[in-house]
Amino acid sequence: MSESSFHQARPYSLADYGWDEAWQHAFAPHAAAGLIPARLVRAERGSCEAATDSGIIRVETAGATANNEPCTGDWLAVRPAADGHPPLLHAVLERRTALVRSSASRTSHGQILAANVDTVVVTVSLAAPLKHARVERMLALAWESGARPVVVLTKADACADAPQAAAEVAETAPGVKVLVTSVVTGEGLDALAAVLDGTIVLLGPSGAGKSSLGNHLLGEERLATGSVREQDGKGRHTTAWRELLPLPGGGVLLDTPGLRAVGLQDAQDGLEQTFAEIEQLAGNCRFGDCAHATEPGCAVVAAIESGEITQRRLDSYKRLLRENAYAAARAEGRLRAEQKAVRKGITRHQRATYQFRERQQ
Repeated sequence: MSESSFHQARPYSLADYGWDEAWQHAFAPHAAAGLIPARLVRAERGSCEAATDSGIIRVETAGATANNEPCTGDWLAVRPAADGHPPLLHAVLERRTALVRSSASRTSHGQILAANVDTVVVTVSLAAPLKHARVERMLALAWESGARPVVVLTKADACADAPQAAAEVAETAPGVKVLVTSVVTGEGLDALAAVLDGTIVLLGPSGAGKSSLGNHLLGEERLATGSVREQDGKGRHTTAWRELLPLPGGGVLLDTPGLRAVGLQDAQDGLEQTFAEIEQLAGNCRFGDCAHATEPGCAVVAAIESGEITQRRLDSYKRLLRENAYAAARAEGRLRAEQKAVRKGITRHQRATYQFRERQQ
């Protein structure tokens, strides 16, 4: 069991990890079968640490496949230890939300970063130049998950004009609360705590200040922090794994390693919400299939010409749409390949059966 599992200020119950009546209802069939509920707090290869009403236990997950492998935040049905056998994963309860990006290996499978998250905190450092396209990408990921995004601008003490930076970011985040914070001066931290709810995941690149923010929420230095390079504001990965930690004021924090790449995976709804103003304008275009380029009567181009939106914003939207469409095409191609392999397998089996029957005659 990891060292982190022994540093709990008090014995935590499942309720502290987000267990509620809806989860209890969903778990009822498993309870009738003698299984116990648990929430995965840290995943490892072949096993995981999970929170139960009896404390943290290690659960064997070796039977899980790549398609149903549990991740941090999942609720599990666990078969208790018996006859010398350790606790064993029996089932993963259906997820309410899931934060999914395209696989780092560039395969057509998505990678689930966190499950059953209520609030996604998109962290953006004000100690480095703003990258609006990255914010938009992370917001699309957050909206698509089904959770509620909040943009938190960190390290305001290192920014010459934090209000101006916040105004710029707000233009890329319609419908999303944008907060300016500093763990050095305490600016905005009370306002942040007031908007966080349920299971909270910190999302952002290394050096964005996620661990410092997490330590403030936890009320203690539980998460490792590191320095960043002055020339580009990038930092080293100080968080090596995803882990759930109950917050003293209620709720659960899910700390994640910094993301070098955030590829989109089936995020059409998330993109539509991230670029809501463009979607709304597009409804007024003369042509339903308007590409927002040179078509007459394009409401989006007109908005750019009037200064209502920027060309950069539209270019970012189109780029992310192309990326998402490419990921969808890869997934569809993989599915066709899998179906073709199944058909070939059936054909081979039938052929072998016919040949066997012929030899028996």
